[in-house]
Amino acid sequence: MGDHRRIVREILSLARVPGIGPARLRALLEHFKDSGAVLRAPVRDLIRVPGIEHKTALTLASFFRSGIPEETAAFVDDQIARMETAGAAFVHILDPQYPPHLHTIYDPPAFLFTLGSIEPQDAAGIAIVGSRDPSTYGKRTAEAFASALAARGITVVSGLARGIDTIAHAAALQAGGRTIAVIGSGLDVLYPAENAPLARRIMEHGAVLSEFAMGTKPDAVNFPQRNRTVSGMTLGTLVIETRVDGGAMITARSALDQNREVFAIPSPVSGTGRSGTNLLLREGRALLTETVDDIIDELGPRLAGLIPDDVPPTPERIIPTLSLFEQHVLDVLSEDPLHIDAIAERTSLTAADALVRLLGLECKSVVRQLPGKYFVRL
Repeated sequence: MGDHRRIVREILSLARVPGIGPARLRALLEHFKDSGAVLRAPVRDLIRVPGIEHKTALTLASFFRSGIPEETAAFVDDQIARMETAGAAFVHILDPQYPPHLHTIYDPPAFLFTLGSIEPQDAAGIAIVGSRDPSTYGKRTAEAFASALAARGITVVSGLARGIDTIAHAAALQAGGRTIAVIGSGLDVLYPAENAPLARRIMEHGAVLSEFAMGTKPDAVNFPQRNRTVSGMTLGTLVIETRVDGGAMITARSALDQNREVFAIPSPVSGTGRSGTNLLLREGRALLTETVDDIIDELGPRLAGLIPDDVPPTPERIIPTLSLFEQHVLDVLSEDPLHIDAIAERTSLTAADALVRLLGLECKSVVRQLPGKYFVRL
């Protein structure tokens, strides 16, 4: 524990040196294999590190000449105190717990603050991203895919945002699987605040991660950086509903830059503005995805040894036998909620008769009733 605290203190101190950004910090840690050795290294050794020119080496050596500067020490002490209060851990790029796929991207974080645990099976991870304001179709799709992936032993990774992210995390947990949330703020500044209970559940069956210092606010400039971590720590990214300029498109572009697979669910041509997935498909940047088996089949050998071999494939949905009246009612329904009065009008039935048919369809699991006597087709 004492050695770990020393390493945390040293790495956070190194990150405060002028001119030492994440790339140079990674290079220093990977060259010396020990944070303490970096602090003690003379200029002649520092300049042997790729990316560390003479001026930067002089700055680094002089920064720690008389020990850690007082201002830096105060910042580090505050970070460690915040971590202890939140129950957070610290994972750096040399740590065995560091997500393995992040090592292969262009600009991985030098370290991560974590709540929960990162496990070896999380290497079999798929990111699910999409709109913060999804349609009923998008919500149902995200729930179905996250549940099915979790049931296959695949860790669902997302960003804890409202909408698709929230649904994906919750569905993975409901299916008994693991999920990881990567956030764009400090771990003690969870955003959005209403997802704090969900974050606590994620910590018990996965992890909440951030590369941002404790206390960092969820500023907009943080989220593209967060998105590249979401895609970078997974084998592929599944996009479910997004505007063409939405944040999920940034994640998709990051995945492509990282040589990861991008999967996309086609969106209905409904003029809702959620056609980013269709753009990805049309331009050939994403694989058309209709079932979880499409993802499993595409990843193939990359999943070997990471997920159980004895999980049965997702069964095809069987539509039960319907009466003529039930089929008539079902034909007017879609994934968009429709009120009972509108259903009665479109089917030329009384509201009472329509409700009887709808309840029968609900029992056959082809219709779901929503609050306010709205119904959707499943």
